[in-house]
Amino acid sequence: MEQIEALQQLLSRPRRIAITTHQKPDGDAMGSSLGLYHYLIKKGHRVTVVSPTEYAEFLKWIPGSDKVLVGPADPDLARWTFDGADLIFCLDFNSLSRINEFEPMVRDSYAKKIVIDHHPDPEGFEDITFLDTAASSTAEMIYRIIVACGDKDIIDLPISEALYTGVMTDTGSFRFTNTSADVHYMVGHLIECGINVNRIHDLLFANFGAERFKFLGYCLLNCMHVLPEYKTAYLKLEKEVFKQFNVKAGDTEGLVNYAMSIKDINLAILITTQDDLVKMSFRSRGEVSASEFAREFDGGGHFYAAGGKSKESLEDTEKRLLQLLEEKKEILLTNALA
Repeated sequence: MEQIEALQQLLSRPRRIAITTHQKPDGDAMGSSLGLYHYLIKKGHRVTVVSPTEYAEFLKWIPGSDKVLVGPADPDLARWTFDGADLIFCLDFNSLSRINEFEPMVRDSYAKKIVIDHHPDPEGFEDITFLDTAASSTAEMIYRIIVACGDKDIIDLPISEALYTGVMTDTGSFRFTNTSADVHYMVGHLIECGINVNRIHDLLFANFGAERFKFLGYCLLNCMHVLPEYKTAYLKLEKEVFKQFNVKAGDTEGLVNYAMSIKDINLAILITTQDDLVKMSFRSRGEVSASEFAREFDGGGHFYAAGGKSKESLEDTEKRLLQLLEEKKEILLTNALA
């Protein structure tokens, strides 16, 4: 309650507020950001959501998306937004390196900084922290904060659609282990607020162009490697693949889950190379910790979902991964579904 009281004090009069989230924002990042945006607007504040990178087209139906400032498209306006803010909300991340070139703008700002996140190991740059690693999503945390502030009754359709998007995507459509009873109670209330769950599901998962499915098919046929001796599968995507299929922001979303869907696979990895950095997404089950593998590649995250990166070449990164799989072979061979 101490953090809630501190937040309520900060919001007790109209403020200029910036909301930002991590690079390449996913459903939870945008859902929580826009849910909070609509709530703060209703409370009388001036609010701007700043995304540090472009984000997926299938998220741009969320109410308020047309007001989002994509920072790289107008860096001067992004700087002005952060410089002029009284408060900066940092959602779904806890290290300023996750917002790329906007890190110094936020770090050097005189604004009070509020982190709302469910990832472990916070950097500690903020003034107020709402951290719950057991939460299903940042969207669930935004909902809880609104309720704790006594504002459950002002949750309307735009807030509900945004928060539902966040919690639904970060729980894998409510099938992941982070789907608690509280999540279902929350969703029940959001449905009472008027959301159409079928419509939202279609907008998120049945709203892709044909080219994206050609890209998906190519990746599954040509880029996936299954290693039954390690109960591991990984997809390795070269730069040329992105060019060949004109891959846009969000097109690789969920790709790693196809590898995770293979029978007897305990660890799945997506390895991509763009610019001068190799990016890695890890998914796991059972006793296998995705975050433990991600930490070997300068990353981290949740136990079952994490990310890492490498400055080595794609080939050297793959070689290091294969060495790591051999070292961790015993834990990988645990029968997670037994």
